[in-house]
Amino acid sequence: MPSEHVPTENAAPGRSTTRTLLRLWPYVRPVRARLTTAAFVAIVASLLSIVIPLVLKWLVDGPVAAGDTTGVWFGALYLLLLGVAEAVLFGIRRWLVARPLANVEATMRADLYERLQRLPIAFHDRWASGQLLSRGTTDLMLVRMFLAFPLTFLLVNGVTILAGYVLLLAQDWSLGLVLLTPVLPLVALSNLFERRYGVVARTAQDQVGDLTTVVEESVLGIRIVKGFGRHRSQARAFRALAEHLRGTELAKARLLAMIWSVITALPELAIGATLVLGTVQVADGDLSAGTLVAFLSTALALRWPVESIGFLLAMSQEAATATERYFEVMDAPEEQETTGTTKGTTTPDGVRFEGVTFRYPDAPDEAPPVLDGIDLHIRPGETMALVGGTGSGKTTLTALVPRLHEATTGRILLDGADIALMEREKLRSLVSMAFEEPTLFSASVGENVLMGAEGAGDPELRRALGVAQADGFVDRLPEKADTQVGEQGLSLSGGQRQRLALARAVVGRPRFLVLDDPLSALDVHTEARVEAALREVLKETTALVVAHRPSTVMLADRVALLSHGRIAAVGTHQELLRSNAEYAWLMSGEGNETR
Repeated sequence: MPSEHVPTENAAPGRSTTRTLLRLWPYVRPVRARLTTAAFVAIVASLLSIVIPLVLKWLVDGPVAAGDTTGVWFGALYLLLLGVAEAVLFGIRRWLVARPLANVEATMRADLYERLQRLPIAFHDRWASGQLLSRGTTDLMLVRMFLAFPLTFLLVNGVTILAGYVLLLAQDWSLGLVLLTPVLPLVALSNLFERRYGVVARTAQDQVGDLTTVVEESVLGIRIVKGFGRHRSQARAFRALAEHLRGTELAKARLLAMIWSVITALPELAIGATLVLGTVQVADGDLSAGTLVAFLSTALALRWPVESIGFLLAMSQEAATATERYFEVMDAPEEQETTGTTKGTTTPDGVRFEGVTFRYPDAPDEAPPVLDGIDLHIRPGETMALVGGTGSGKTTLTALVPRLHEATTGRILLDGADIALMEREKLRSLVSMAFEEPTLFSASVGENVLMGAEGAGDPELRRALGVAQADGFVDRLPEKADTQVGEQGLSLSGGQRQRLALARAVVGRPRFLVLDDPLSALDVHTEARVEAALREVLKETTALVVAHRPSTVMLADRVALLSHGRIAAVGTHQELLRSNAEYAWLMSGEGNETR
């Protein structure tokens, strides 16, 4: 199971909630007109609720005191109309924000997905997939909810409270001052709550990402889980993470309950004191009954705007942490394109590695580089086999050619052109790869293969399937090349997936081909047929092939032995067998078993 590791370099403990939420402005700006209109409509609707007490004052001091039945009915009608108008306006507000905020969420999700495609492989190596998934789903839902409700109602309730207190002070300044007494304690408590809740909310959202990772890995690795009978241990791991999340959610609930109870209790005490003082004033003749009714009705109308402060602050904090998590990905540095010009030779020169060194960006300073001073020349049209023991750096070396990783020092040249100065799109149109672990997508067989060449059609598809000896089993599928292979291609065997990955690599007739042990999952007979077809393809390209078996090495014109991150020897298969003991050992049965 994964560790509960979350890269949070940008998550500053003392970050400003307002400053964090302001980063949403570029997404909100296109819909600001509708959101502003919705806020204005909500303010009008909310202010209608404090007009009702004024109607009550008129009703009590006028028609009720005078026994005017007609006036009472008119007063009741006014109250009904105000209530209906308030309800209609809140409905309009909801209609105004629904569509634009759905668009905001969709735009943010699309930008996040696009960003993930542009981030370097090193980023994806560090981040758990569940953490990225939760940022694109749960976190963006929290952002949308904030824009739909707290963003508007923090303003609406603030305006309502301000207008309500002005009205209270205008009706009776002494009673109004009594109701104002809880304001300072509430501001102090809200500030304390905001800081504490923000920390707990961030923890909870990170734990959701960890939990998502466990679920995703368990589903994708269900064959391993079942095959080794590890369902109980996986369930225990899931329960442990779920318990951690449960504890964090309970901590959030306790904080919310505390602030809610305080925000509710203090205004209620103030209203109670006001009721006592107001009743005394009415009894003494210093205050009319209608004014007291209006005063208390206004105070009660302000209960929800005041009591909702804790709820709105909690949602705002969760939205702030969600926004922070979202921009942690969006702020990650992309693969940088260089601005230099590529100057290649006029004649093909193949692939050259000149003093290439590579170490992973997050490796300790004292750790030796994975590759150290690689000098290697693959001649034009030549196939070079790359052989080495486990951990020698073979896969890393192949990943440098299409710039999945960047060389730390040194240069890699394709026909004399430095790949560090090439646009990645151009580079990857020249270089095609097949990885040892084939990855297929939830699409048809044909769509998976044709991903290797933009604009390729059925003739290229059939040729590539033939080279990979995949046309036979593809034609036996229910819908042939249109058959959906399912998630990760798990409906196919390992050998079938590997052949489709090989077909994807060769479908575009690339100038440079990089194959990372492409035949490891094939049986002996299929491997022989694939090798025979692949030889014809290799005549048309310059290729680097990671090999572990003599049969794969025999596809190559020459062999390079990689040992401890360095090129130890280069020659033909027979030459290295005679002159290099390490190579002979690797090509022996014992060496193959340890690869």
